[in-house]
Amino acid sequence: MAVLLTGVTGFLGSYLAAELLKGQDGPLCLLVRARRPKEAEGRLWRSLQLHFDYDSFQRLYRTRMKVYLGDITQRDLGLSAEAREDLRSRVDSVIHCAASLNRRSYEICLNVNVKGTLEVVKFAQELVRRGTFRRFSNVSTVAVSGHRRGETVKEEGAIRWNAPDLDAYGATKKVAEHLVRELLPQGAVLTFRPSAIIGDSRFAATTQFDMVRAFAWLAKAPALPLNPDWRIDIVPADFTARAIAELHRRERPKHDIYHLSAGTDSLSYREVVAVLGGGRRPFLPGLQRPFTRLCDWLSDRHPNWRISRMATLLKFFMPHLVENTVYDNARLKEELGEGPPSFGAYAKALMAYAEEHHFKYPYRPFPEPPVLEAAS
Repeated sequence: MAVLLTGVTGFLGSYLAAELLKGQDGPLCLLVRARRPKEAEGRLWRSLQLHFDYDSFQRLYRTRMKVYLGDITQRDLGLSAEAREDLRSRVDSVIHCAASLNRRSYEICLNVNVKGTLEVVKFAQELVRRGTFRRFSNVSTVAVSGHRRGETVKEEGAIRWNAPDLDAYGATKKVAEHLVRELLPQGAVLTFRPSAIIGDSRFAATTQFDMVRAFAWLAKAPALPLNPDWRIDIVPADFTARAIAELHRRERPKHDIYHLSAGTDSLSYREVVAVLGGGRRPFLPGLQRPFTRLCDWLSDRHPNWRISRMATLLKFFMPHLVENTVYDNARLKEELGEGPPSFGAYAKALMAYAEEHHFKYPYRPFPEPPVLEAAS
């Protein structure tokens, strides 16, 4: 039977779709937020053109992708009774990747990450009642562990309900994890917690630039309000998607929670700056708090200033940049026999691509006239 994938139009979701389409022969069911089939097709082309040329995309769209127009935040996933029954009849597992990474709005994160996850879980419960349910893979984040500065965090001890959260994203994903584990059969749920997903280890192109902008600033800033020995945990999207897809397919994975992280192989800021060609820059960790206050002031008081765009970006990323947390990945390395490629192996090419394209992906427009609809 087929897999239902949510979040296909997001950065990691597009990688998961590509991995699943390349790695199996059966159909892939996709929930896409759109009003009309042609709008959904256009959104999918925009999402997947990093991975396929147009002819390959069209072939897969006609023969392998089964698209459902829906919305995880709506009752019954926004599907008609007929569409929902059709989806139930086709799938036996779910990879739930849809999420809001909006670190500014608790309300948006709550709606998508908690309420949306609950709606997807309710659909999976229908499969359980039908006796056709195999697995629910929940894509979470290492940010569920909250503030754990200087610690080594293992999977089972990551969530502490009385610990302060890093931001709305981590807080709501923590609740979402709890919902999934409490409401679905034990042993049928896999939880994947990626660290910071940046770039692709195979090629320089990317469609996601927020963290890339932050590291471009790191490479050029006259001084850095960071400790040079602090580590930052980064994984490439291609490895992350491959790990999720492979473990989702396995009949009996050894564990039910995996950190998809660099672990003890995470680079220090000294190493990151060296890789990016930043030269010898002074590290001044004592300036961290005043620098954070400056970013807050620029973001809140002068949002229209040119410099405030970067200040706003850093305002929401700084809590993550200064944690210096090791997210243990021993389970992942044991299961797959390898860890992720090092950020240092591809960071310079990624940065060159981003700067050459002014931190924007050169999307190709959807050709006209429209082509055939998706296969039934």
